[in-house]
Amino acid sequence: MEARELSIPPAPPLPPRRWPRALRALRALLADPDDTERAFEFLFAVGPRDFERSFQRFVSRPEGPRLLAEGSDLARVLSDREALAALPEDSLGRAYLAYLDRNGFAPAGLLEIQARVEGRLVARGELPRIDPARAWFRSRGILAHDLFHVLTDYGTDDVGEATLLAFSLGQVRGRGQAVLTLGAALDVWRGLGAPWPGYALRAWRRGRRAVWLAALPWEELLPMRLATVRQLVGIEPTSAAHPGGVLRGQLRSERAARAPA
Repeated sequence: MEARELSIPPAPPLPPRRWPRALRALRALLADPDDTERAFEFLFAVGPRDFERSFQRFVSRPEGPRLLAEGSDLARVLSDREALAALPEDSLGRAYLAYLDRNGFAPAGLLEIQARVEGRLVARGELPRIDPARAWFRSRGILAHDLFHVLTDYGTDDVGEATLLAFSLGQVRGRGQAVLTLGAALDVWRGLGAPWPGYALRAWRRGRRAVWLAALPWEELLPMRLATVRQLVGIEPTSAAHPGGVLRGQLRSERAARAPA
């Protein structure tokens, strides 16, 4: 792919953290974990500074400027079902395609929700419009959420999403991520009780020990064996990270089934 000229504008003025709005969004999200708009409202209320730190970390790494200059459209790559289906059966790409089919997801679904929420906030003057370089990085991070699910084997149910938040907290340090993770963790703890804290700690440690996934060249990894990708990025095998099995379940039923990893 031909690299485009790399231009990184300075950061826009960062809005103050709006904790009252963030906490209202968090309460609504915990009441209905499927209300993804509330997750983005929370992150936009408290996360712009955390996002800028992640972006600066990305462009300071050797692979960051290269990926940014190439400007690959990851949404297009992940939406090409024919190309994904042609990959080896045990590849990351095939596992991702199976994940989409199993959950009935569209690759760009989260991007559409994010754009809707961001558009409202920008129109009201509550959020600055970001430049193309930062918009590209943000979109790539949102698209990688589902790839995180595939690599970790954490489900998309309430317990799985809370576990992935714990894993992601090991990857990304920031107040917004920490508060969101804590809120979800407390909610799960009320439903699961004693097994949860140690399980969540193991997920956090698993994320902490892995390489920083935000800088991965996903397009190059999709054809590779899923097990090989996990080994390359330092994600501990699920059976080793959670020897008792992966916890799965919906909080609304206050039950979680333990399935073999």
